Amino acid sequence: MLKPLVDEDGAPYFEYAAKGELRMQTCARCGEVLFPPRPMCPRCQSTEFAWKRMSGRGHIWSYAVPHPPLLPDYAAVAPYPVVVVELEEDRRLRLVGNLVASPEAGIDSVDPATLEIGQPVRVVFRELEGLTVAAWTPDE
Repeated sequence: MLKPLVDEDGAPYFEYAAKGELRMQTCARCGEVLFPPRPMCPRCQSTEFAWKRMSGRGHIWSYAVPHPPLLPDYAAVAPYPVVVVELEEDRRLRLVGNLVASPEAGIDSVDPATLEIGQPVRVVFRELEGLTVAAWTPDE
């Protein structure tokens, strides 16, 4: 998994992830939930935000299964599932991440043949080079 670049707008997302919480930037004026985080609400142009806690549950909206040739560090674990998850709170909120069997499992721990569009998933958090990132696991 490539380590994300943390900017000023997105820093709170990673701070909450380190606490095991999935939170989204939310406009304090109009309530629009924004992802990715940004300096201004595109709906009302407010620059005031809160960070709303999400359930961490969603469904697979789409997925890809990378196969070699890849970056050398990823070729050894390919194929592995990368999912686009639609959060249950708002169908417009879609996050990309690895689908893993557990927070400690490798990115190749879920058989790609078992993936289905609409499959329920829940967020788990993983350490990546000193940064906590979101990943997904099947939610039975």
